Amino acid sequence: MSETNNLMETLGIEFKSVSKGKVEAIMPVHRHVCQPFGILHGGATIALAESVAGEGSLFLCNEHEIPVGTQVSCNHISAAKVGEVVHAKGTLIHFGATTHIWNVDINSSEGRLISSARISNMILKQK
Repeated sequence: MSETNNLMETLGIEFKSVSKGKVEAIMPVHRHVCQPFGILHGGATIALAESVAGEGSLFLCNEHEIPVGTQVSCNHISAAKVGEVVHAKGTLIHFGATTHIWNVDINSSEGRLISSARISNMILKQK
């Protein structure tokens, strides 16, 4: 996404690659995305996962379509701490005319699974 002043910019999300059915992004773990005791907040993790799925669906949309998230399910497996960078890999698992479903795994720089999310996006026609 090229726009600024959005949640992705606020969280420091940086898209590394976007292709048909695959998206990779990173997010630094800093105090603004952590719980008070210094570990990555689950809400920030979910925002990263939904951003990855949204960017992937946007890549697949036609010119007058937009994706909107309709459902997120996320399991938090382990913690990431301040100073780490987490890596999100999104994979399209369903491509329909009106819905896309993504699996997004978020790992530490060392490859440790932090969270795994399933995201459903509805594809809307822009008016």
